[in-house]
Amino acid sequence: MAISRQCSKTACAHQALATLTYVYAEQTAVLGPLATYAEPHSYDLCDNHARRLTAPRGWDVVRLAMGEEPPDDLVALAEAVREHKAVRGDDAGAAPLRPAEASVTEIGRRGHLRLLRDR
Repeated sequence: MAISRQCSKTACAHQALATLTYVYAEQTAVLGPLATYAEPHSYDLCDNHARRLTAPRGWDVVRLAMGEEPPDDLVALAEAVREHKAVRGDDAGAAPLRPAEASVTEIGRRGHLRLLRDR
């Protein structure tokens, strides 16, 4: 299945080849291969804009290899988070954890991966 989207930059009609995501809590911009799905808080960039990317002062830029496939666990984790966000409700279905993990609540699960929220 070929993914084809346009660059997010205004007035750019080139095909997107990379996805940019900002991790605000860590002051990091992550630029990697084009994401499988378009996300509201990520930006698809053409080759020219991806190469010229700069981050705000004091921020780090993480550039993932464009031909590199992410590890299966990383893909599964991203899909689990994406699914949870799509069907997000209240935490009524949250599972309580062991006393050692009392500071977090499980709010989703996919296979051996768990999605946790700090209390």
